[in-house]
Amino acid sequence: MISTDTDILATAEAWAREGRGVALATVIETWGSAPRPVGSHLVIDAQGQFQGSVSGGCVEGAVVEEAVEVIAQGKPRTLEFGVADDTAWKVGLSCGGRIRVYVEPVGTRAAV
Repeated sequence: MISTDTDILATAEAWAREGRGVALATVIETWGSAPRPVGSHLVIDAQGQFQGSVSGGCVEGAVVEEAVEVIAQGKPRTLEFGVADDTAWKVGLSCGGRIRVYVEPVGTRAAV
């Protein structure tokens, strides 16, 4: 089950208050066939635990890996996955679409 955006944002806030390193991934653009709409969220902690969804399958795994790095570095980044991109095939986004995901640190660790 995919949690609601309210649940995901509440989880991000709760995890940050607990002192966990937290990142929030948000779908910011889609083209063609995409598994999740713009505005979909995934919250990730520094240990790779997550809630929500930005795509599914291996793409989500790649976003989690990148989010752990975002938490460690304290700097946001934009990720893009698409059928024309070798990375997309590697992570399983062969549906013919493309997505852009913005990953940003949340909470006290974001203030670098």
